[in-house]
Amino acid sequence: MRVYLPATSTVLEGLASSGVLGPAPLTAFAVTPGLREYYLDDDIEALEYAAAAEAARAALRLIAADPSAAKRRLVISADVPDASVSVRDDLDRGVVRVAVEVPLAWCASVHADDSEAEATVAIAAEQIDAADLGDPAAEEAIDDAEGFELSWYATQEIAELLAELR
Repeated sequence: MRVYLPATSTVLEGLASSGVLGPAPLTAFAVTPGLREYYLDDDIEALEYAAAAEAARAALRLIAADPSAAKRRLVISADVPDASVSVRDDLDRGVVRVAVEVPLAWCASVHADDSEAEATVAIAAEQIDAADLGDPAAEEAIDDAEGFELSWYATQEIAELLAELR
C-alpha cells in the first residue's frame, strides 16, 4: 500500500542517517474508504494527492512540536506491505497506522515545500491547533500554506534536500 508519512527535516535526517523511519507504529495517510467517501472521486491519482495533502497538513503539527525543524512541510511516500497497515478512518479520513519501521528501500519519494513557503508555513504551524478548533483566522493561515505545492524529490536526492533545509 502506498502511504504518505508526514515528516520534518529532523525526521528526514534520521531516515538519511539510520536508513529507517521509526519507531513503529507510525501514523501515515493513504487512500482509505473514508478518504474515498469524503472526496467522492474514482481517480486514484486525485485520491493519492488528497492523501498526500492530509499528510502535509499533519506535517504542520510535527513542525510545531519541533522548534529545530525547518519550516517546510515534508511528506515521505512509501510502499508498505498491506499486512503492516491498518486503516484508522475513525481517527480522521485517510489515516493509517504502519505497524513496522519503514526502511529507506520502501520509500518512493520525498515531497517538500520550497524556500518561498517558509514564512507562511511557520505561521501555519503556529496556528494549526487553533485551526483544528475552528478559528477562522487560523484556518486561513493553514489555507495559505496549503496553497504552496510540494516539490518532488527522488530518494537519491535526500542528501541534497537536507543540505538545502539546513
